Amino acid sequence: MSPKGIRYGQVEGKGRALAYITEVPVKKSILIVLLSAFLTLPSCAPAREEDRLTVVCTTYPIYLFTSFLTQGVEGVEVERLDTGSTSCLHDYSLSMEDMKELERADVIAINGAGLEEFLEDALATSDAQVIDCSVGVELLEDLSHHHDEDGEDGHDHGHWDPHYWMDPDNARIMVGNLRDLLVLTDPDHAAVYEKNADRSDMALRVYQEEIMQDVWDGYSSQLEERPRLITFHDGFQYFARALDIELLASIEEEAGSEASAHEIVEITELVKEYNIPVIFTEVNGSDATAQAISRETGCQVAQLSMLMDGPEPEAVDLELGRLCNYFNYGNNVVTVIDSFAGRRVVPLG
Repeated sequence: MSPKGIRYGQVEGKGRALAYITEVPVKKSILIVLLSAFLTLPSCAPAREEDRLTVVCTTYPIYLFTSFLTQGVEGVEVERLDTGSTSCLHDYSLSMEDMKELERADVIAINGAGLEEFLEDALATSDAQVIDCSVGVELLEDLSHHHDEDGEDGHDHGHWDPHYWMDPDNARIMVGNLRDLLVLTDPDHAAVYEKNADRSDMALRVYQEEIMQDVWDGYSSQLEERPRLITFHDGFQYFARALDIELLASIEEEAGSEASAHEIVEITELVKEYNIPVIFTEVNGSDATAQAISRETGCQVAQLSMLMDGPEPEAVDLELGRLCNYFNYGNNVVTVIDSFAGRRVVPLG
């Protein structure tokens, strides 16, 4: 058997990602680990035609951050897979255009934590370097292991919840991971990547403080009881943790994977028991069950976003310290506030 790349999984019982699990031979892929002993390999970077570096990103957040980090560096092309209308990648299939992009890639930046199972075959035959942006993130257990007593989970990402980008703290970790890969791959422009990473981190911290302290904390401090979330997408666990609110229930519902009768009864009872005024669907998901529960209980239905699409990086103004409104993260926070306050609820049906 030919030698394989170093295999890294999860620290047992802690949910901390170390690196991407791969079967790619060592010569084909350098895996980035946040240990300085492994960050001294610039000579291993493959030669690039015409001094051009092509980075392919699997999600919009990764695409946005990478575009930010490479500003001011000539010859870097940042692309992303055609996943804009997809709120989660568990059922995603590569298009022909995706395959062409992956073939051109010098670097492939992935979310990791089990989100991109559809990439396994492509990565196994790729010469590109691979960075797992979940390195260093404290991963939460996947809710799909717990919510369905009927044993009919809509999908399973594995033991860990891969939707970690929904917490701004984790976005800053992603930026650091991408910076490390770019510095390793293109050391001639290390100073630019480092500078852009510092500015990006500052922008995210400022924005997070504005949203969390000035907006969210100001609202929640006036409440006798903190809101409880019920969502019809399983990707809002990190979002709820960032707001320090309880995710009372979470059901993944999409075409071909509707909520079970048991789940509908359970959610209906929770809405009545806790007097929940609003339940949330995802902008690209089904709202059929939520609307049925709304008719039964009188609660409202509103939409949240998984932040998987947004404006092109050219629209980003780092000097404002907004980082493109953290790809609409703030809109989710405002939606929760307005929905629970009864000021604005988005009708879906």
